[in-house]
Amino acid sequence: MSDGISAEVKDGICTIELAFGERNLLNAGNMAALRVALLDSDSATNIHAILLASAGPIFCGGLDIAAIRAGADPVMFASALVELLHVFPRLRKPIAAAVQGDALASGASLVAAVDYAVAASHALLGTQEVTVGIWPMVAQVPLIHRLGIRAAMENVGSGVAFTAKRAFEVGLVQEVVSAGQVRDHAAAWLSLARRGSPASEVGRPAFYEFAAMSYDDALDAALLKFAGMFAPPN
Repeated sequence: MSDGISAEVKDGICTIELAFGERNLLNAGNMAALRVALLDSDSATNIHAILLASAGPIFCGGLDIAAIRAGADPVMFASALVELLHVFPRLRKPIAAAVQGDALASGASLVAAVDYAVAASHALLGTQEVTVGIWPMVAQVPLIHRLGIRAAMENVGSGVAFTAKRAFEVGLVQEVVSAGQVRDHAAAWLSLARRGSPASEVGRPAFYEFAAMSYDDALDAALLKFAGMFAPPN
């Protein structure tokens, strides 16, 4: 694949690895490429789960602010991030992140958007934009939805990234392990999640739909989807 993204399938798990340079910074091109890689993996019949990882010591340092300051269109960057983040709740297959190093700014939003995340014990996770006078308008959205407003504001409003331990406490990651164990432990969560296949191909997107609804609306929608699981095929 191109734009600093590689994909390898082993035992039904597609590992999508980001290699965008020393800090794994995001730009419009590589975010579009990541979006395509996720959609392609989700539609492939030989893939049952997706593992998001990255090369180098940093998982993702967020948007390439230096490129924006050098003249790149910030709205183009933000639009590409929005399009990328739209994909995650609509995937039919489980997805995990192996966070072997810092996941900052929009990198933290990627961690918040996946189903399962395992972080290295030394990693920092969260937005830092307010420390330089920028509000993380887009990056905050997955954090708010994953953590709730109290825990999300602890990071977003202060610009102080969570330690891996605190990220575990607030529910941003499922486990904290040594850096060398991150991928294996993330893959183990996917192995557990795969037991729900093929029902999860309907259930996973529904889970995120219901999370965005009111309690009563979610129950009504759940009844319709439950009936649909038992409807005779056309």
